[in-house]
Amino acid sequence: MIQITLPDGSQREFPGPVTVAEVAASIGAGLAKAALAGKVNGQVVDTSHTLNENARLAIVTAKDADGLEVIRHSTAHLLAYAVKDLFPEAQVTIGPVIENGFYYDFSYSRPFTPEDLTAIEKRMSELAAKDEPVVRRVLPRDEAVAYFKGLGEHYKAEIIAGIPADQEVSLYREGAFEDLCRGPHVPSTGKLKHFKLMKVAGAYWRGDHRNEMLQRVYGTAWASKDELQQYLTQLEEAEKRDHRKLGRELDLFHIDEHAPGLVFWHPKGWTVWQGVEQYMRRVYQDNGYQEVKGPQIIDKSLWEKTGHWDKYRENMFTTESEKREYALKPMNCPGHILIFKQGVKSYRDLPLRYGEFGQCHRNEPSGGLHGIMRVRGFVQDDGHIFCTEDQIQSEVVAFTTLLKKVYQDFGFTNIIYKLSTRPDKRIGTEESWDRAENALAEGLRAAGCEFEYLPGEGAFYGPKIEYTLKDALGRQWQCGTIQVDPNLPERLDAEYVGEDGARHRPILLHRAIVGSLERFIGILIEEHAGALPTWLAPVQVSVLNITDSQAEYCGEIAKTLRNQGLRVETDLRNEKITYKIREHSMQKVPFILVAGDKEKEAGTVAVRARGNKDLGVMSLQAFSELIAADIANKA
Repeated sequence: MIQITLPDGSQREFPGPVTVAEVAASIGAGLAKAALAGKVNGQVVDTSHTLNENARLAIVTAKDADGLEVIRHSTAHLLAYAVKDLFPEAQVTIGPVIENGFYYDFSYSRPFTPEDLTAIEKRMSELAAKDEPVVRRVLPRDEAVAYFKGLGEHYKAEIIAGIPADQEVSLYREGAFEDLCRGPHVPSTGKLKHFKLMKVAGAYWRGDHRNEMLQRVYGTAWASKDELQQYLTQLEEAEKRDHRKLGRELDLFHIDEHAPGLVFWHPKGWTVWQGVEQYMRRVYQDNGYQEVKGPQIIDKSLWEKTGHWDKYRENMFTTESEKREYALKPMNCPGHILIFKQGVKSYRDLPLRYGEFGQCHRNEPSGGLHGIMRVRGFVQDDGHIFCTEDQIQSEVVAFTTLLKKVYQDFGFTNIIYKLSTRPDKRIGTEESWDRAENALAEGLRAAGCEFEYLPGEGAFYGPKIEYTLKDALGRQWQCGTIQVDPNLPERLDAEYVGEDGARHRPILLHRAIVGSLERFIGILIEEHAGALPTWLAPVQVSVLNITDSQAEYCGEIAKTLRNQGLRVETDLRNEKITYKIREHSMQKVPFILVAGDKEKEAGTVAVRARGNKDLGVMSLQAFSELIAADIANKA
């Protein structure tokens, strides 16, 4: 007898080997129909998988995360099936699952067009409607290589040839199409109903630019029609919020081909930049940080000592002068240690907190560049805390509490906390790792944060906390971090004099709140859909006249508000007032003040707030109080 234990702890016995599908059928017809796969002792398998011994089994349906993974994996194969059906000369390569969907790479004689994508998606639906069974078989490696060569699928043959000769490979067939895959897959194509092809992009074979450029077709797949529609709606909203689009429309910045991966800030965009930087500078000043500034270019020898030259060289911009090799700094920490080393430091000086708005450069691949989110030149709100091991926990509490306040001021209240622990390859004793990990964990708890562990994700020298923002669309952005590092002070020989009179190594805490200012401003633009809160908006008030007779009065209003420290522009053009209001509204200005003859005579202004809100007529003093409160509250 074979005993199967289900997730609720109940057990079922079968006289001999039994498939996952048969177990599902024994539980109920509804479950058998819904079954997409099985989870046997924690491993996801096909419903055709045979259980030959006692096991724990969960039936996987579309309601499960594993079920969605199987749907997407199977839909990638359905895509390849449809492409081969419509374009027999196309060769298939790989088609993995990615976040929210899948892709498949193809080699074909011409680029796929939008019309091709429409035809492929239509054919996918037709093939799915045929509800053809998906059948698995296993072949020896060499036999599989010969099989795919015979089909003219040379890329598949090359993939399989890289597998050890003594191994077998699994193939999945649906109708006329058979593909290499480890699986698992849905039992039949009829389970695939809610999908959409999104776009075509280029991709090098095996990710190597020396190889052929393939065509990568992206798609998304979901368990239900509603989920698919919700995702597509979210994408539409994300497109409206795209910081690159809004950057152009609001005249904030641009990226130029003469400086790839570097940002040209326009006056309005630089105003936003300064708003973020000056806010963070006050955060430094109010929380015990001393602001420092290190050089941009540092001799190669320092990067050799830190280990960056060996491990990070390909991502560093280098230069040479008088037969000495230099690198533009990709991070600020080595410079801060050199500053720390100037003069004797005592235990009484610790914790010592340095902060820098440090300009860094990293030679990112051109394919990875993305607006101001992923650039080659960026500024970090970089900070380093030199402390003792006993001070780690209190510093984590203070930093986390501060970070939550900063994020809230920028409009983010949903923060995810993750603690990355020791990897397999690491330096230091188990005891030192225990103390560091416990200090970070207790620091998060003391700051009132629930967190999850990321086992093995720490650096080789120490654990870290990642602080991830969740934006208005549910997207996650990892920005803040605090990381324990005893390694760099050791490499660069940093010391302090302890209470015992002996010399000791400090612990270095790498910390950042917003991270790259460029990236954070991109996140802010998308979070607020360009309608930045009043305290950050590049133009806070627009003053508009109705006719020329109010031009001088509007100028006086603007001067008064500017003297109060507000960012004000006037629009005295001879245009209809409705046109001017609409234009400034599209620029997402928080407040629009309109003055006609009545307002001029009464010394008042008609106030409109962003979002087409008519706040009525009020005195300039009343408006000043209103906007001051709005700025103070960082609403």
